[in-house]
Amino acid sequence: MAIREILLLGDPGLRRRCGQVKRFGTRELKSIIADLRHTLSNFREQNGFGRGIAAPQIGVTQRVIFIHIDRPSALINPRIMLRHGCKITLWDDCFSFPDLMVKVHRDFAVRVSYQDFHGTKHTLHAEGPLSELLQHEIDHLNGILAIDRAIDSRHIILRSEFLKWRNEKHYAL
Repeated sequence: MAIREILLLGDPGLRRRCGQVKRFGTRELKSIIADLRHTLSNFREQNGFGRGIAAPQIGVTQRVIFIHIDRPSALINPRIMLRHGCKITLWDDCFSFPDLMVKVHRDFAVRVSYQDFHGTKHTLHAEGPLSELLQHEIDHLNGILAIDRAIDSRHIILRSEFLKWRNEKHYAL
């Protein structure tokens, strides 16, 4: 269990497609989940934001994500089974480029299948912020970054500019 270095935009590790986890309940899987949990917790403490992290962000090319919204959860081999509802548009951020904000379109709701630490299969229906988070983290497992989903190049800004202009009435973010 360790706080791991988060790979940053430009590191080729972020572009690798992750392999399926095939062995469950192992010490190795437990260690990956613990590292994700501790790294997420540390990032939140240091930066004041963060709800989820994917294994490739710490250099592990396995299909594991760790989220913390209402409670901490590890999702192994997550896959979006169904996208439904309208599209939402939002400013997305990422641990791998913490100084950038990217405006993207995401599905309002998704159904995700995944396995837990022991390999038991589950299905999760998510809407709104949880849906957006799951889409973001599952994209990481496929080597896709939020910056790849930007509406266009005018919708990528520095976090400092986003915070500055967010409260200005004359600027439409």
